Amino acid sequence: MTTSTLHSQPQVNVWHHPVIARHAPVIVVVLALIAIWYVATVFANTSLVRDAFEREEIKFSTLDLIAGTLGAERPLVVAPHQMLAAFADSVFGYPPDSPRSLAYHAWVTLSATLVGFIIGAVFGIVLAVLIVHARTLEKSLMPWIICSQMVPILAVAPIVIVVLGALGLQGLLPKAIISAYLCFFPVTIGMVKGLTSPDPIQRDLMRTWSATRAQTFWKLRWPSSMPFLFASLKVAVTISLIGAIVGELPTGAQAGIGARLLAGSYYGQTVQIWAALFTAALLAAVLVGFIGAAEKLVLRRMGTKP
Repeated sequence: MTTSTLHSQPQVNVWHHPVIARHAPVIVVVLALIAIWYVATVFANTSLVRDAFEREEIKFSTLDLIAGTLGAERPLVVAPHQMLAAFADSVFGYPPDSPRSLAYHAWVTLSATLVGFIIGAVFGIVLAVLIVHARTLEKSLMPWIICSQMVPILAVAPIVIVVLGALGLQGLLPKAIISAYLCFFPVTIGMVKGLTSPDPIQRDLMRTWSATRAQTFWKLRWPSSMPFLFASLKVAVTISLIGAIVGELPTGAQAGIGARLLAGSYYGQTVQIWAALFTAALLAAVLVGFIGAAEKLVLRRMGTKP
């Protein structure tokens, strides 16, 4: 094959691949964040590693100092590879039902998250339907719904845990109630917006057809609210996960991501803390992904391009 033939062949650009091209912005941002993360790790841990070298009276160079910041046992800022190594060891290094496994703790938190998410989503949808169909509730109930989110969850969670514990309710339900308390708000607000999104001319058209309120709801208001519902559910499920984690903190729970964070805080295991936080972020991404897939399926069945 001649040189001219080689030069005449088209050059393959990896970034032109459909999948990579679609996710190129996300890939670039993630790589930039990882680079910034490594730089921040070096700067944050420099004094810690330098003091350790000086206490041991060990001579060190700049490369030794950088290597030490990226591999410190209890760093101020954990390097990405340290976090991933701790995550992989905690997930794959122990049986899934072992209390030392992150998979076990993730499942404990996930179960409370899902129960709270279902309770909060159903409660939020019911509230939105009542508010849309009753002007009195819109004037009286909506301000209280908004005010309910002005109290920090860190202040509410211990009260809820203590009160429910005095009533004999412990374990999954108190954490689920805290999750539901957080996640009902975006669902309520989103569904109120969605159920009132049809144009007045569309509602007038339904009246000219002598449609009942139930027919108007199921054939006009409910289909129009689907995009708002799924957008709210994506927000609600992440907040529900946060609520489940926060609900584990005041009780000194023995299982769950919150318990893992507490244990790491007690013993100064920053790598364990960051691995638990990465697990929580991964769980949130998976949950949002499931809701996104359900949204595409529902909208496709409705004949709407997602």
